[in-house]
Amino acid sequence: MLKLISFGSGSSGNCYYLATATDALLVDIGVGLRSLKKDCRNYGVSLQQVRHVLITHDHADHIKSVGSISHELALPVYATHKVHEGINRNYCVTRKLAPDMKHYIEKDRTEQIGDFLVTPFAVPHDSSDNVGYFIEAGGTNLCIITDAGHVTEQMKQYIQRARHLIIEANHDIEMVQGGPYPQFLKERILSGTGHLNNRDCGIAVAENMSQDLRNVWLCHLSEENNHPELARKTVESVLRSYGIVPGVDIQLEVLKRTTPTGPYELT
Repeated sequence: MLKLISFGSGSSGNCYYLATATDALLVDIGVGLRSLKKDCRNYGVSLQQVRHVLITHDHADHIKSVGSISHELALPVYATHKVHEGINRNYCVTRKLAPDMKHYIEKDRTEQIGDFLVTPFAVPHDSSDNVGYFIEAGGTNLCIITDAGHVTEQMKQYIQRARHLIIEANHDIEMVQGGPYPQFLKERILSGTGHLNNRDCGIAVAENMSQDLRNVWLCHLSEENNHPELARKTVESVLRSYGIVPGVDIQLEVLKRTTPTGPYELT
């Protein structure tokens, strides 16, 4: 069994907590460290139990506090070479990682990290580099896909293997097109290296889910170009068009942007 808590999911900050009975890790540290400590206390979670940090990419909303937490808790941080370089360049990371805390991972190479069997895989986004994670532990698995401009064939393969899935549903296309953003930003969001929209998220799940899939959480919703109920209804509508009934065939939920969601017990 795995325990999952989302401590934030969106452009204000992303952080996921995953724990077995004897080990714990964080995926991304884009939330404030003080806020994370407070939320952990409220959940009865000790950050001292966390032994590893995985980073998806080097945008500020995913790495803001990575140097601070690594220094305070002596946590090793796992990322690709390009992501580590991006972390070092990013001015939002005020405390840089100590050299001995930098651990390098390679896409498509599975690595045992504590209790967790971790496989990073490429996800298209306009960062220095970006990976999703397929994490196996406690007799189950979790696939995390965030900040994805489009769904690749390789991403589909990991969705097909997932028992539990966190996947981006960032925006509604019409809200982006009709919204106040400048044209260059609209084009960036809608591009193949931008963010995944609600409908394409639903299609990715519907066309690739296996009978083993139990939970789908929609992550990284835009505050300006989406709404939790809109994201959920759009994805649900797509799933139903494929004969998949949320609440019966799978559980479908939306992760909160700025406050914790969970905890969940994954079996």
